[in-house]
Amino acid sequence: MTAFKVVIPARLGSTRLPRKVLRMLAGKPLVQWVWEAAQASAAEQVIIAADDAQVLEACRAFGADARLTAPSHQSGTDRINEIAQAAGWRDDILVVNLQGDEPLMPPALIRQAAELLAGDPGADIATLCHPLHSREEWLNPNVVKLAADSFGYALYFSRAPIPWKREGTSPESPLPLGLAFRHIGLYAYRAGALRRFSALPPSPLESCEMLEQLRALSHGLRIKVGIAQELPPHGVDTEEDLAAVGALLAAR
Repeated sequence: MTAFKVVIPARLGSTRLPRKVLRMLAGKPLVQWVWEAAQASAAEQVIIAADDAQVLEACRAFGADARLTAPSHQSGTDRINEIAQAAGWRDDILVVNLQGDEPLMPPALIRQAAELLAGDPGADIATLCHPLHSREEWLNPNVVKLAADSFGYALYFSRAPIPWKREGTSPESPLPLGLAFRHIGLYAYRAGALRRFSALPPSPLESCEMLEQLRALSHGLRIKVGIAQELPPHGVDTEEDLAAVGALLAAR
């Protein structure tokens, strides 16, 4: 079985939904549901990377290994890298970045991302995607799309509806079935690649699309892409998401 660790970046200062990771869902803080999904993935270690003492205290209250990281980090990836470097993890250690607002992430997908990276020595990072069947999602800039090459490596990530046919495509056209994929924001890194990534400056493409993974592609890191075994629900970004996810969890 593939050995891997999971680090969950948990930031208190969310802009769209303040204090998101500590909001209650079916009797538990949101981040606890994320932690429980990671615990069920067969990871050898699960760590919550907090940015605030309130998050640290709440996570330790439900038994998590939670560690305080610098509040100045610009991304969850940088927060995870701080954990990896402080722990002295070898370059070949596999680390899965599970975002702290994904309480419904299936544990099997966390494991799948780690196994995908473990199975390809030429990859620096691994991530997952799922075929798009909804034209509305294809056109939605909040749904990140990706294109991959014939070897399973990412070519590009975009908020735009890609691929876009040169002729005969309009905003009213049907999406290109079999070519349109939704990116699932779950990443597995080798610790050495994680360190390299965090040392890189943001790229113009990243700044344009506001997609951190474009920094990796712009600087030549190889991202392996796999088709997710199942389609995970969307994470929690708004009050409406919080209510919908809370209802689903309460019904379990």
